[in-house]
Amino acid sequence: MKDGNKNLNSYYKNFHINTYKFILYLFMVTIVMMFTALTSAYIVKQSHGNWFYFKLPFVLWINSLIILFSSIFIQFSYFFLKKNNFFFFNFFIILTLIFSLFFLFGQYKVWLDLISKNIYFTGNPSGSFLYVFIGLHAFHLVSGIIFIIFVWIFSFLNSKKRIFYLKICTTYWHFLGLLWIYLYLFLILNH
Repeated sequence: MKDGNKNLNSYYKNFHINTYKFILYLFMVTIVMMFTALTSAYIVKQSHGNWFYFKLPFVLWINSLIILFSSIFIQFSYFFLKKNNFFFFNFFIILTLIFSLFFLFGQYKVWLDLISKNIYFTGNPSGSFLYVFIGLHAFHLVSGIIFIIFVWIFSFLNSKKRIFYLKICTTYWHFLGLLWIYLYLFLILNH
């Protein structure tokens, strides 16, 4: 019996998963499941026939570009932190934060545009889904902004883990960008 436990212990020693990465991937999987359920519900509800069709606000296209650029900027910040170039690391992390705030402001402008067209959250499901998609994505983006600020502050502490934390943060930020592109393309193709 001791040999069996010894083999099992050596297996687990070789099978090491970083806790932070595991939590991040688990969190991203739950987000994917949530948005998959929402987009599926969108398609099912749209097939019921009581769907109000309206032109998607142009700001959604601009926001898609903004989030793509913010993803490029955070990747540059990661690259420069690995090179210990703190000037460009700070420059690109600040650009990422600025563009993320532009993105959130753009999402707010989309809501204002919907309201100006008399499309409300409690009205037709087509408008309700758009509010939910934008609101949930904005919520996750705010969590990403908090994460970026935490990593940025942590990077000043001359820790060896700062590159690892920024890598996790960058992964999450790219995920949020891809999620937005998915939502935007989904809306274009199914709206």
